[in-house]
Amino acid sequence: MSRRFEEIDWRETPMGAISLRRRLDPALDVDVYEVKLDDEYLMSSLFTAAEVELARLALAELHEADLDVVVGGLGLGYTAGAVLDDPRVRTLTVVEALGEVISWHRRGVLPLAGRLTGDPRCRLVRGDFFAMVNDPAGLDPQTPGRRFHAILVDIDHTPRHVLHPSHDGFYTPTGLRRLAAHLRPGGVFALWSDDPPEDDFTATLAEVFPAVRAHVVRFANHLTGGEAANTVYVAGG
Repeated sequence: MSRRFEEIDWRETPMGAISLRRRLDPALDVDVYEVKLDDEYLMSSLFTAAEVELARLALAELHEADLDVVVGGLGLGYTAGAVLDDPRVRTLTVVEALGEVISWHRRGVLPLAGRLTGDPRCRLVRGDFFAMVNDPAGLDPQTPGRRFHAILVDIDHTPRHVLHPSHDGFYTPTGLRRLAAHLRPGGVFALWSDDPPEDDFTATLAEVFPAVRAHVVRFANHLTGGEAANTVYVAGG
């Protein structure tokens, strides 16, 4: 029998106090893992459909083999796990700013931890994704200037509701052009958002990428008994 509630970890970080908690959901009879930053919920293992679709929708745009992929934001690992489900993926580089989050996976305290750390294609890199995008050396510290077939990002709540003001510049045409410079020709950029599709941001993406789609991913919300939705933006061409 699982404990009804357990705080697995709590740490002060430069972005605030981050905590990992596990609780038993009595209605579903499953353990739910939740991450909070100060008083804000960042993620829950109850709602992972859009994180998985972030990977599936992006990789569906690519038709070659031997794919090199970056995921910005490790979290509970569901996007990274979905990337590894694609047998065409040759390498996966996951960039995470908080060493505490990487530690949870390396210590094996999360459900997908063994899957990620045990797959030789996957490498967890501690770093500020947004700063690395702005650096010509790029997103792979071991291979400066390396380009990727797909870059998937799930860090901020939305392009307008960011976790830190330093992230704002990424969601501008200038920031997205810097991101695009790290993609191979024909590469794909995909972004998770907690809000419905935003016309302004879709237009911003269209200034940089020839093809832009905003996918609404709907899923059951067990807390309300209804339905919820996230958005996955996919841009490339």
